[in-house]
Amino acid sequence: MGELALALLLTSLVGLERNLRGKGAGLRTQSIVGVASALFLQVGKYGFFDLLPWMGDDIRLDPSRVAAQVVSGVGFLGAGLIMTQHSRVRGLTTAASVWESSAIGMACGAGLWLLAAVVTVMHFIITFGFNALETVLPSRSRTLTHLDVTYCDGQGLLRTLLSSITKAGWAVERAMPRSRPGSDKARLILELEGPRDTHDLLSELTGIDGVLSVEIVPEGDME
Repeated sequence: MGELALALLLTSLVGLERNLRGKGAGLRTQSIVGVASALFLQVGKYGFFDLLPWMGDDIRLDPSRVAAQVVSGVGFLGAGLIMTQHSRVRGLTTAASVWESSAIGMACGAGLWLLAAVVTVMHFIITFGFNALETVLPSRSRTLTHLDVTYCDGQGLLRTLLSSITKAGWAVERAMPRSRPGSDKARLILELEGPRDTHDLLSELTGIDGVLSVEIVPEGDME
């Protein structure tokens, strides 16, 4: 029971991080996957000991067989979270986190609590630390950037925004409305392709009358 409780604690932390960032597989999904994986491994380790006296000395159990089936089964679950939109693959990080929760749960079920805790810490290093690292790494001259734009609705500002973006040398790949019904403010997520330096673009857009805010959305938050 202690191993199951540890699996619940660690994988719920992973799920909480996914929930706070608005991802698909959140607190409940990650926790269920982790606890179930720990239970599966415990069944493989201890579930058949009562049968050994009736089977004779020639019977040997292989607990790793259950673990192998958990790995392939969770891989099938994670595949359902991956989507392809406009030639771009999304959901890979969320799918990988489900697979990771399964591994953490299996480690707890096997009694490897230290490894499970270390991998949980590594999850937060990857999801938060690597986003900051990617901003300073060299990349291709043109890249994809996501902007969260809020502006006053009903003033014809969308055409002005798109025109300014095009004149600045950017191409609009996709526009995703995020407005609330009945609100006088319009919110739009824009996927843009253009130069890596966004300073001039942000200055141009924030200078338009009626534009309330322009923020860059980290790439990891789009998965």
